[in-house]
Amino acid sequence: MTDPVPARYRTSEQARRIGLIASSFERLVGRPLVEMRETGPEPGHGPDDIVSALWHAPRAIVAHGTQDDPLFFFGNRCALGAFDYDVAGFVGTPSRFSAEAPLREERQALLDRVSRDGYIDDYSGIRITSAGRRFRIGPAIVWNILDEQGVRYGQAATFMP
Repeated sequence: MTDPVPARYRTSEQARRIGLIASSFERLVGRPLVEMRETGPEPGHGPDDIVSALWHAPRAIVAHGTQDDPLFFFGNRCALGAFDYDVAGFVGTPSRFSAEAPLREERQALLDRVSRDGYIDDYSGIRITSAGRRFRIGPAIVWNILDEQGVRYGQAATFMP
């Protein structure tokens, strides 16, 4: 694991928010999003452990917030490679830009379905890189990011690029 986790993902607020990506997945889907490696005095339980595990995961993992025009707040190194972004360019980008304009209605229908059902595990579709190159994702799992009290923080997705 030679790529260090970006500093912007290491703030306490971001680490907590990123941790919700994994804990929500496990609560909704019934299995861990990533396998935790043995590190530190409490392996697999600290916010740095989960942030590192998500950053280094072999599958793309992305997440956006709850804004009216949701903004990405996390993309792991696999996702950034797939979408052809660096962290600074990806974080804060409206997630709708991950799909071409004619496909945004389809994307919105998917997000509405996830909002209603909690998660879906059968999504596939076309996405677009920062340079305009199309690529297919799927099967993808898309889920709501929720804390233990059920407060919604956004939605996340994982897929093999």
